[in-house]
Amino acid sequence: MAEFLSHLAEAGVSVWLDDLSRPRIRTGSLAEMVERGDIVGITTNPTIFAKAIGAGSGYEEQLRDLALRGTAIGETLRLLTAWDVRAACDILRPVYDRTGARDGRVSIEVDPRISGDADRTAAEARGLWWLVDRPNLFIKIPATLAGLPAITASLADGISVNVTLIFSLDRYQAVLDAFLAGLEQRKAAGGSLVGIESVASFFISRVDTEVDCRLGEIAPGKAAEDVGRLRGQAAIANACLAYELYERMLASPRWQALAAAGARAQRLLWASTGVKDKAFSDTRYVTELVAPDTVNTMPEATLQAVADHGQIHGDAVRGRYAEARATLETLAQAGVNMADVADTLEEQGVASFAKSWDELIASVTAQLEKSGAEIMPAGAVKPASGDGGQDAAPAAGAPRASGQKVPA
Repeated sequence: MAEFLSHLAEAGVSVWLDDLSRPRIRTGSLAEMVERGDIVGITTNPTIFAKAIGAGSGYEEQLRDLALRGTAIGETLRLLTAWDVRAACDILRPVYDRTGARDGRVSIEVDPRISGDADRTAAEARGLWWLVDRPNLFIKIPATLAGLPAITASLADGISVNVTLIFSLDRYQAVLDAFLAGLEQRKAAGGSLVGIESVASFFISRVDTEVDCRLGEIAPGKAAEDVGRLRGQAAIANACLAYELYERMLASPRWQALAAAGARAQRLLWASTGVKDKAFSDTRYVTELVAPDTVNTMPEATLQAVADHGQIHGDAVRGRYAEARATLETLAQAGVNMADVADTLEEQGVASFAKSWDELIASVTAQLEKSGAEIMPAGAVKPASGDGGQDAAPAAGAPRASGQKVPA
């Protein structure tokens, strides 16, 4: 493990990689990162999968098989992503075992297009949990208002959940309530709380991008000096106060009762930690958010930057709560409405992931057609013909010629 990454681990930060692809799995590069101790978890999202599968490399054989089978578009998409996530879970299983199920986790996201329907979201969470079938899986559910009941229902079902797209303190408090309610329901039904994990993905860089854009639109002369100092400060202040809420939850009687029954706390996960403004250090959303029992999921470029020159000086969050509150108060005085910022970012986030999902469907469709399948209405697929014709591919359940092997 690189020295600076080891310093993060010593400070209580779990380093996860925000990226996954089949080539990364098959070349062994992911296994090497895990074996070196550089990372102890992985997150994915629809945009990551759209990029990976859209590139095509490594997916051709499975896509050809799915085309021959006439597998519907939606199922094809899920089988492709589940294969990658399951393989990554297996690579990270030693970490999961070594850390007592705390780390070694891999996330897969529900279809973002149904984020407004709690029942459908919860149903898909159950389906993905069954499909991947690995104990170190996380199901990612957006922290939309409709997503909150799905989070509670999934945890009550014993499903480990990564709650994503959190931008505001109010929504994070609601996520904590949904988390506690899910465990309480499971406990009341006689279910075990042991082994159920959850993280709350609090987004960072997108907050600064949106706030700094709004600061740039504030009329000159209106607290101009303060406005200048506020650039690039909103996201870290927001995150610090989220950690304060986390500490309050740990001290609550409600949590203490669950902890006594074997539950483990939902950790804060800092997401979107790649720095977009080159005026700032490329490691600031890591080095300035060091706090005990947190997760930082990084794109590879940020991970490499931290490994190369990230200066870790221990806890950088606790003790900054008053300063963070003052920052947000000054922002409000300058005319930045943080509640509106959060609503805007949530709307953009869901729309962006839904767009990536549509792009992923289009990419899979094109690749199935390239393999000879015909796409029918509503995503149904007319199978491609094998090179050997009908006699070479007996229907499912048909008897095979003597000595004919069944493919793995």
